[in-house]
Amino acid sequence: MPFDSAFSVPACAAPTTAHHSRFLACALALLTMTPLSHAQDAPSPARPTPPTTAQPENAQSSADQIFSGPQVGELLPELPIRLALGPQAGSDFDPVTAAAAKPVLLIFVHDINRQSISMTRVLSGYCTSRADTGLQTSVIFLADDLPAAEAQIQRMQHALTPDIPTGISPDGREGPGTWGLNRNVTLTIIIGQAGKATGNFALVQPSLQADLPRILKSLVAVIGGDVPPLEELPGMPKMESRPAAGSTAPPDMRALLTPVIRRDAPDQDVQQAAEKVEARADTDPAVRAELARISTTIVNSGKLSNYGTPKAQEYLRKWAQKYGLSKPATPSKTSE
Repeated sequence: MPFDSAFSVPACAAPTTAHHSRFLACALALLTMTPLSHAQDAPSPARPTPPTTAQPENAQSSADQIFSGPQVGELLPELPIRLALGPQAGSDFDPVTAAAAKPVLLIFVHDINRQSISMTRVLSGYCTSRADTGLQTSVIFLADDLPAAEAQIQRMQHALTPDIPTGISPDGREGPGTWGLNRNVTLTIIIGQAGKATGNFALVQPSLQADLPRILKSLVAVIGGDVPPLEELPGMPKMESRPAAGSTAPPDMRALLTPVIRRDAPDQDVQQAAEKVEARADTDPAVRAELARISTTIVNSGKLSNYGTPKAQEYLRKWAQKYGLSKPATPSKTSE
């Protein structure tokens, strides 16, 4: 309809007495006409909300997801590495090609520290015990200085699982470009079968208690069996025994300190977490003693930079000085 026609008043007789009824009918018809501009502004019907798709258990929420390596369902590219340990040291090896259609678990070590090596040792030790399923396991270190990395691996081979292919990527700290690895994480753990990824775990601050159970759950979904209890895994650090009834449970320092030393934590989050730690330490002697021991050990180890952000490191230094120098109170003797 032309613009002028849409807004033209219908031809109506003047409002004489004879035509009064006709005039009212025309007026009502005019009022019920909808201008084009109003039709354009009218809100469109609400779209139906799409159904929520449940995420796989090895996926993080989109808000905090960190990507490193092939995601679930993606193909595993070729992975040439140079073996650093064992009788084949110095030779080239491709764990993906060697695995073919068999299940495979690949541990990429981006950063060598206590947490990454502990996770690598315990997880690869369990994989060795499941070799009868055809599981192929390899450990790949990523570093820019390949000779220095090889020498370091050889020095610490006592802390690694024997008989597991362990090597270095010749592509440096970034790893092969086709793998899309994230150099800002500590470990990338890929589980696959038939040349495709079935599990992906990008760990910034690896935790045996928090991360290992979900990794094992993803692994046994491929190779079969049940998720083993953590305390039964070879190389697993001895866990605190449950306190007897009526006794005081030891403080859960991991739950307190993990939010402080997360490598990707903003300064504001670090400060809030640290204030909670200090509040507990000021009211709980057991927390205060553990905080003194842990912070002093970290600061004196010369590896403070491995723990959290610079803001977190400031708090660790502060706690080592504030709590580490104080001696535990000695019970006063009762005079006889």
